[in-house]
Amino acid sequence: MNVKSELRTVKNYFSPKIVGEVNDQYIKIVKIKGQEVPWHNHENEDELFYIIEGSLLMEIENEPSFTMETGDLFVIPKGVNHRVSSENQCSLMLIETKTAKHTGDVESSITKSVEEQSY
Repeated sequence: MNVKSELRTVKNYFSPKIVGEVNDQYIKIVKIKGQEVPWHNHENEDELFYIIEGSLLMEIENEPSFTMETGDLFVIPKGVNHRVSSENQCSLMLIETKTAKHTGDVESSITKSVEEQSY
């Protein structure tokens, strides 16, 4: 699979697409632009962010914010409140356990079920 080719099939922002599985983990790609991701955490799961193209503002509760750039990788430990945003389009890969909800227990306008991510 070519990840950049797969990204061309992602038409909507904040709509993760499952592109693979490794053990009990989903590999997802997503495009974001704006500040729609709510503050949330994953109580029992770590979450890996890898920036494919663009830049991403990472905000972690009680920590200084930082910007991730193309090629950067970061893991949010389980239970840590966080949110991400991007002024311009950012394409990223997420690796999450199959049980993780992509906006944690927070329901928002961008929340998608696993079925909605499997297209």
